[in-house]
Amino acid sequence: METIDSIPTSKIRRATRLISTGVKIGGNYLKYYGEKITSPETARDNLNNNNAEDIYDSLKSLKGSALKLAQMLSMEKNFLPQAYVEKFSLSQFSVPPLSAPLVVKTFRKYFGKSPLELFDSFNPNAINAASIGQVHKATHNGKELAVKIQYPGVAESISSDLALVKPIAMKMFNIQAKDSDKYFKEVETKLTEETNYILEIAQSAEIAEACDHIPNLRFPKYYPEFSSERVITMDWMDGKHWSEFCKTNPDQETANKIGQALWDFYMFQVHQLRKVHADPHPGNFLIDERDNLIAIDFGCIKEIPEEFYNPYFELAEPENLNNPAIFHAKLVELEILTDRDTKAETVYFSNLFREILALLTQPFNAETFDFSDEEFFLKLAALGEKYANDKELRKMNMNRGSKHFIYINRTFFGLFSLLHDLKAVVDTKQFVN
Repeated sequence: METIDSIPTSKIRRATRLISTGVKIGGNYLKYYGEKITSPETARDNLNNNNAEDIYDSLKSLKGSALKLAQMLSMEKNFLPQAYVEKFSLSQFSVPPLSAPLVVKTFRKYFGKSPLELFDSFNPNAINAASIGQVHKATHNGKELAVKIQYPGVAESISSDLALVKPIAMKMFNIQAKDSDKYFKEVETKLTEETNYILEIAQSAEIAEACDHIPNLRFPKYYPEFSSERVITMDWMDGKHWSEFCKTNPDQETANKIGQALWDFYMFQVHQLRKVHADPHPGNFLIDERDNLIAIDFGCIKEIPEEFYNPYFELAEPENLNNPAIFHAKLVELEILTDRDTKAETVYFSNLFREILALLTQPFNAETFDFSDEEFFLKLAALGEKYANDKELRKMNMNRGSKHFIYINRTFFGLFSLLHDLKAVVDTKQFVN
């Protein structure tokens, strides 16, 4: 397997890598303009494929928050060309790992010992490698353990990485420069928390204990004595990754069982704990041989303040969505409408969010919901494309919405996507108590 002996950690080296990628993309566009004349039917697809490959190759060598961006974008299936989704999806749990010597160096830095001085056995070859860290298998006193090691320089490069990718993100998601700092600060804060493995252990233990009563849901045990700021040790959990399991075409009863566990897990967190595992991508979930769901990563936990929770979920109720006065008041509370809006802006954004919410809240307003419903997801994709190409929206000179939308929307889009891949039918109306 291809391994990496070093990761660019300085601002200059990381910036240089991205600049060289920009040069490649420029060459791809020159090639595209030529192909438009000779092969117009395939030119755009070729451009997307070439750009996706060059961008991903650059990000995977940088790892850290740069690669985390690709992971987040891979979940935006309704807003990106398929070439980007497919290539960026590799960042979820399949990127080149650190070489064995670099792994040993990391252990000596944080424990003063090599892995074999801590564990009875330690596989120097990574089992999985993702955006922020990679996983190795070890044993101690007869127990099989998973040891997650953070890549060097990840925590220190978050601010500079975001500064580098900020122009790309602003263009892709039509973020205006004015008032944009609060959104990027929210992302920076969460990424910084994800690199704090001491915090992750505490979050993992808290949520595992709180959700222990949910049927068909399992969590690993964590070992603080073999963990540090940049290393986490937990039980080794046998199972198939979510994507791998979905490809086995499980029968409907099994799919529903697992889907219900996932749904109940998320609803309990949101409505009872007021904090949620805000990184619902396939690499963070396993399915064991008894068809239990296993949650294995709690680095990204989003707390939900009451001032956001209340209006957000009040708008999930059809009677509030269809009441003009209440609907307007809740949009103001959620920072979607402001007292500086013109009448035209008020009408435009009210109609926009009513259309979006009417579709997105459908799963919450039925006794059960069939997430294999292609019509629902086609409508979702069409809605995303409609507003992504809306010239009026691009003319608006103000960003809309509370900063909390970033990770809460990411949570629900990711949750819906996982359940769609599983083709599960779940009881969505009742919240878990």
